[in-house]
Amino acid sequence: MNIFCHVPREGWIVDRMGQEFKSVSSFNVSFDTIDKDTKLIWLLGSWCWNQIPEKVLEQKKVVCTIHHEVPWKFNEERKKNFIRRDKFVDYYLTYNEDTKKLITSLSKKPVKIIPHWINTVLWKELNKETERKKLGLPDNKFIIGSFQRDTEGHDLTTPKLEKGPDIFIDKILNVAKFKDVHVVLAGWRRQYVISELKKHKISYTYIELPSDEKINQLYNALDLYIVSSRCEGGPQAIFECAYLKTPIISTPVGQYKLLSDMCIYHEKETIDLERIEKSIQAINLNFKNILSLLDTTHIKKYEEYFTEIIK
Repeated sequence: MNIFCHVPREGWIVDRMGQEFKSVSSFNVSFDTIDKDTKLIWLLGSWCWNQIPEKVLEQKKVVCTIHHEVPWKFNEERKKNFIRRDKFVDYYLTYNEDTKKLITSLSKKPVKIIPHWINTVLWKELNKETERKKLGLPDNKFIIGSFQRDTEGHDLTTPKLEKGPDIFIDKILNVAKFKDVHVVLAGWRRQYVISELKKHKISYTYIELPSDEKINQLYNALDLYIVSSRCEGGPQAIFECAYLKTPIISTPVGQYKLLSDMCIYHEKETIDLERIEKSIQAINLNFKNILSLLDTTHIKKYEEYFTEIIK
């Protein structure tokens, strides 16, 4: 089947998702051409849907993926944009119940939850000590990672609250009471967290735009990854840590149910040694949970869904 996958081309995770789908799918997937043989348009980058002419959208079946919406940012303007796009959407895809509830409050179109997949080629389990040496990370510290942006784009100092950088710092300070902590940061706009780490004299390593291969190394070098978000569609770190057997703790956001309950904490909760020990104990259970989401098999569920729509 011929489908057109619309990706934002912004160098974000959604672009990689489109490439991953195309590389595994048995469908003929195009990022550039919509023609008479195109059976379905998949708006994977839903916020830039209007890059496709409305007349074209009207002529095809349209599936729109909504990754997540931040409730306190979902103002009247965003609501109007959603309603305008909804006129051209036939079906919605999302990853979790919170986002589904939002969609169904605004649209009568069918909504399907299908979790994301894990890239089995990109992510590889490596030796922790070897990767620390390669990366120049201290071998005598407890290394905690965070690989997502934490500030808004307009001033690079205002915390991006949905990502919970303030929560992240609070949990780092919890752990620093009983561990000699070193923080590894990756991704854009980490200025807020960096300023807080400096304030509290916590050592850190920052790699602004690492390759995916470098991020794989970083995951494998960690003692713990902390997801501190208040609102998420993924986050991808949940999938990647589970697959790589990297200990992780996470707020109950996005697709957190993939993780063992031993890995879930709440915003006001103090992270203690017992919580960290439980996250380590949970790595094999997390790995077992993600085996049903391998790209080589799970992408077939997306294909089955798209095929049902065309029928």
